[in-house]
Amino acid sequence: MHRVLTALGCVLTAVLATAWSGPPPTPPATATTVRVHDGLVRGAAHDGYRTFEGIPYAAPPVGSLRWALPRPAAPWPGVRDATRPASACPQQAGEVPGGSTDEDCLHLDVTTPDGAGPARRRPVIVWLHGGGFTTGSGSSYDAHRMATRGDVVVVTVDYRLGALGFLAHSALPGSGTFGLADQQAALRWVRTEIGTFGGDTHNVTLAGESAGGYSVCAQLTSPAAAGLFDRAIIESGPCTGNPDRPFAPSSVPLSTARATGADLAAKVGCGAARDVVACLRRVKVPRLLAAQEPDQQPAYATPLLPDDPAAAITAGHFRHVPVLLGNTHDEGNGWAAGIIQADNPVTPDTWPDVVAAFFPSPGQAEAIVREYPVNRTDGGPVFGAVIGDANFACPTARTDALLSAQVPTWRYEFADQHAPPLTPGTPPFPLGAPHASELTYLFDLGGRPRDLTEAQHRLADTMIDYWTRFARTADPNSSSSPRWSRHTVLSLAPDHIAPTRTAELRHHCAFWNTRR
Repeated sequence: MHRVLTALGCVLTAVLATAWSGPPPTPPATATTVRVHDGLVRGAAHDGYRTFEGIPYAAPPVGSLRWALPRPAAPWPGVRDATRPASACPQQAGEVPGGSTDEDCLHLDVTTPDGAGPARRRPVIVWLHGGGFTTGSGSSYDAHRMATRGDVVVVTVDYRLGALGFLAHSALPGSGTFGLADQQAALRWVRTEIGTFGGDTHNVTLAGESAGGYSVCAQLTSPAAAGLFDRAIIESGPCTGNPDRPFAPSSVPLSTARATGADLAAKVGCGAARDVVACLRRVKVPRLLAAQEPDQQPAYATPLLPDDPAAAITAGHFRHVPVLLGNTHDEGNGWAAGIIQADNPVTPDTWPDVVAAFFPSPGQAEAIVREYPVNRTDGGPVFGAVIGDANFACPTARTDALLSAQVPTWRYEFADQHAPPLTPGTPPFPLGAPHASELTYLFDLGGRPRDLTEAQHRLADTMIDYWTRFARTADPNSSSSPRWSRHTVLSLAPDHIAPTRTAELRHHCAFWNTRR
């Protein structure tokens, strides 16, 4: 039952991603060309900004480079077209319409405001997309509003996903963390090349949401990421996640990842091969995608990730850079709604069994039912609160407490109860501000204009101001926005940006902290 409900949650995540999809904007006729180390790239000039899409930051991970650490990209002759997105990394259909099977996917997109150049360099935000380490694409995030309003250079990154990014095998150096290694390769490219686009190579903020946010946590604790970024933004990807809370991203021991890799090899007919790795490298991408687990996690006890990020953060072993982090007010509601719509009603009678499916330890379900009682009509929101508190809100609060003991942190809660829905149709109960709902306020998702009210537009502008000022100065505050204190949680809602009351959350988090 646990795996069934988790899979339903993954399906819902894919549906959410599908809502972001849309036809890419038609490339304008005006072109702009810059030179990077590997050759010339021709991007597109827009009204107030320029874009350069599909720039390789590493060699295609194909053939013998499948499941190898990223290698440098090869120079290209002539001028490379960078006016349209490159292929997303292999994944099932979802955020990427029709999915992708193209392993030549280690590319990034650059959005830079007019006026940025080698003589006038702007802060840089490197964005890592979410999607459970199985789906997503950097090109889904149109960053022109952030770039122009915040006067920053934004880089969105594609990295290997699923089994192609996180397979572990004893014969594969670096296995279990190839996707994280790709992110580091992109950061090294940024340090070397972003000055050409008007970015400040000495002021790089690494940011991400969900799996992308957790990736930021992993990079904070990875020795190999030392010196690659100067600030961090973590959205709905708390560093203290663990596999027992399946809706939030987490890491697994290398031994667990290798067991999962052995299962995959057996499923695709390579388990008994003389050379398992060579056999796996011959397997077609669609077959790998069909055979991989719906849940993917990076592996720790590896050279790139020596410790579980949760343990490393708890021990104080992380990069000491300023951090902006937070979550949405109703993180779990989207999953709860999807599970209920899949014929799993939550009523006072069914609630104990639903909880037991997620928390099978003896006595735990009973305690949760007492802490979060369900009445006749509130089953959906209560279920959403359990998912949200256990997987996101309370781990985020703990992450903040651990980080803030050593570095400056700013914590937010996105709380627009009328955030634009990310799914079509009518949910079984109002979703409020579910997982990923803040992204519409920072990006044009799928290249489509944002459908916001006037008040929501003001909130979006304020959020971009906070995010980009943090990237510029390591402090999101200015005289033009409501004050954000380091010692409070800032609630972000239309026409109401103020410290939030957290007494109820503190009570619930005290409950969850005894059950880590």
